[in-house]
Order: sequence, then structure tokens, then C-alpha cells
Amino acid sequence: MFAAETYVRRRRRLTEQVGAGLIVFPGNGSSPMNYKDNPYEFRQDSSFLYFFGMDAPGLAGLIDVEGAREMIFGDDVTIDDVIWMGPQRSVAEGAAEVGVAETMPLSRLAEVLGTGLRRGRQIHYLPQYRPENVLWLQDLLSISAPQVRAGASPELIRAVVAQRSVKSAAEVEEIESALDICHAMQMEAMKAIRPGAYEREIVGLIEGLVIGRGSQVAFPTIFTVHGETLHNHDHGNVMQGGDIVINDSGAESQLHYAGDITRTIPVSGQFSDRQKDVYKIVVDAQRAAFDAVRPGVLFRDVHLLACEVLAGGLKDLGVMKGDIKEAVAAGAHALFFQCGLGHMLGLDVHDMESLGEDYVGYTEAVVRSGQFGLRSLRLGRELKPGFVITVEPGLYFIPQLIDQWKAEKRLAEFINYEVVDRFRDFGGVRIEDDVLVTQKDCRILGRPIPRTVEAVEAAYGEK
Repeated sequence: MFAAETYVRRRRRLTEQVGAGLIVFPGNGSSPMNYKDNPYEFRQDSSFLYFFGMDAPGLAGLIDVEGAREMIFGDDVTIDDVIWMGPQRSVAEGAAEVGVAETMPLSRLAEVLGTGLRRGRQIHYLPQYRPENVLWLQDLLSISAPQVRAGASPELIRAVVAQRSVKSAAEVEEIESALDICHAMQMEAMKAIRPGAYEREIVGLIEGLVIGRGSQVAFPTIFTVHGETLHNHDHGNVMQGGDIVINDSGAESQLHYAGDITRTIPVSGQFSDRQKDVYKIVVDAQRAAFDAVRPGVLFRDVHLLACEVLAGGLKDLGVMKGDIKEAVAAGAHALFFQCGLGHMLGLDVHDMESLGEDYVGYTEAVVRSGQFGLRSLRLGRELKPGFVITVEPGLYFIPQLIDQWKAEKRLAEFINYEVVDRFRDFGGVRIEDDVLVTQKDCRILGRPIPRTVEAVEAAYGEK
């Protein structure tokens, strides 16, 4: 964990921003796979980690704003626990390491919150993504589950987003530590891919690297020859010569900061001419986005710039036609780029997404579009120094979507459907890197990973 003063400073700032009431952070518990004593790998709630730092199940943090009190609730292990788990540090010992002096058994949390409610104090909590925590708050606050979901504190959400959006130098170091593992995952995949292998063989190899480094994956690995399916978690295909495979994978640092990298790799080691044509368009779009990322710029505008580069490249291939700016304004490019250019990155791979994308990625002045494609942009707001974001343009040829648009003759003034049909079996291309917004422009984080056609083919050749 970071030094105690880091957590003390974060909580102090949060107290100043929220202003009044009790702020409760339920930590995560163990989640059974199929029975209580066989749990999934534990992952602490990210906001609890950010403000209280303790990476263990069965905890809750509380800040009494007016009373200037900070408490951690949790139970010390019993001798029965020690038999199965070995000795564990006490809750008080862990709390001291994050600058909290007061601890109580977990059962006392209901009493403290109940006293606050009887005194008419506001209870602030964040949106809960785990059903068991919704039920926990239901019991603690004596309200229904729907009321728990509706009662998350906008003041607390805004305050947490304001803090967690801007990464400190130490946090950026953690992200780069995660990216060291991502580098190894991508390079190993480029060397191991071969015709005739199952996708799952490579997934097992690169996820094994993560485990071997004492880490865990930041999200379920996307490794597929069907890259046209944006979040394809199936790994059952046999890779064939002539296929291209998307490797969208990531790992966490020891403190759970995420890395998120995507590369598209030819299974045989060489891109075909058609694959090169499409791939280079995506490279150009990412390069243009890198050049545009700087403080004060709306990320929505960076996204639209990348869309224009993608559309312009497709026009050169005869897939699109007409005025490119008009085509993008109308959303014609979204037949091939259905998602957003990127998202925030931090303790969550889609940082703070559980708090609500519109809180994280938009403001009262910058609101989400309803247009297909653009509505999937998770981040549209003005960029600020300290933001860490992904930049991940792509081109995806989805046969079912092509069929629907073609039948509707949708935006036919910008799309050559006869040419599009030649790409029905293409799949998809995505290239993704993680970027820090600096005081003047941006810096690509992590060790360089082959990105151009030539570099990817050369890396494959290092088998």
C-alpha cells in the first residue's frame, strides 16, 4: 500500500468536499464460486482501496465528517480461521498502516449508522455493484434494496470522481508496473501464436505470466479471431493461417492499478494486403488521436477526429464515399466503429464505471450523445493533466449489422454496400495503448509494444 499520509490526505480532501454527514464505504467480501469455502479470487472494492487501502475481505470504512472521526470496522480472525488460513494481522494493525486509529467489530457498524439516522444525519454511500453489498446496506439502513440503489449520494460520487480522475505520480508508477506485465503478455502472445493452435492455449500462456508475477488479470482476456465481436470472451476457436487475432488483455499492479493493451496479430506472421490496408488505417487513427490529446481538449473531439481518419481511410478503399466530415456527423462510420475511442484507466480498467459513466466521463456542459456509436463513448469531457486514458481505435466488420444497414439502405449516400460486402468475413482490428495527459500534451505509458505492420511482423518472427 501507499504511505499512510496518502490515505489520510485523500480522506481529508473527501471530507472537505462532501461537507457533512456520515460517509460509509462497504468493502467487498469473499464471493463463493459454488459454496462458501470455495470463493473466487478476492478483489477489494476500488474506492475502499483508494481511501482506506486495506486489501482484505469483511471490512467497512466510515468517516464522520462533522465529528472528524475515521473508523474501520472488521473482525479479527479466530483460532478456527488460523487453522485454515494461517495467522493474519489484526484489523487495528492494518488500520494503523493507513492512518486510522479507531477500529470496531463489524457488528458495530449498524449501531453507529443507526445512531446517525436517528439524529437525522445524512448517510453517504456510493452505488453498489455487488448484490450482497446492496443487501448489506439494506439491513444497515433499514430500507429496501430499490431504495439502496436509488439512494447513492451524488455529492459523494462527484467528490470521489474528482479525486480519482487525477492520478498522482505514485499512481502512474503503479499503472506502469501493470503495463510491464501487459508488455510481457503481448510479446509472449506474438511469439506463441501459430496456425492450428487453439485461442485458449495462448490465453493460458499469457494469463499464466500474470499469475507468475503475483498479480491478477484486470479483466477477462479478449483473445479471438472473431475481433468483430467487441468483447469476445470465447477462446474456443482454432487459429488458421490467414486469420488475424485480437489480443485485448491486461493485468493489475500489486496495488490493483490496471493496464489495458490491445494488439492485432496475423496468425501466420504476415498480414495479407487487405489486412494491411485496414490495419494501417487504424494505426493512422491512433497516431492522430495521440497528437490531439492534451489538456483542455474534449475527448469527444479526439474521438471524432479519429473517426474522420478511419472514415477517410475507408473512403480510400472504396468502402465509404462522400464528404467525410458529413459522413462522421451523420454517424455513417459507426457501421465499422461502433464503440468509443477510449475510457479512464486506474484502479478499475474502466475507471470508476460502477459510479456511473455520466459522472465519470461527462459533465453538465458535455452530455452524452444518443447517436449510435457516439453514445458508446465512455469519456467525452475535457481532458485534464493527470488523467490516464486508453486510446483504442478499431474497425469492425459485423455481418449482421452490415445486413441490417444494407436492408434499410441506411446512410447509403456515404456507404458503398457492394464494396462493404467484400469485407464481411474480415473480422476486426483494434490497437490500444494507455496515455497520461501531461501539462502540455500526453505521454504513452509503458514499454513500447510493436504497433506498426512491420514491427508486429518482426516480433512474430522472433520465435
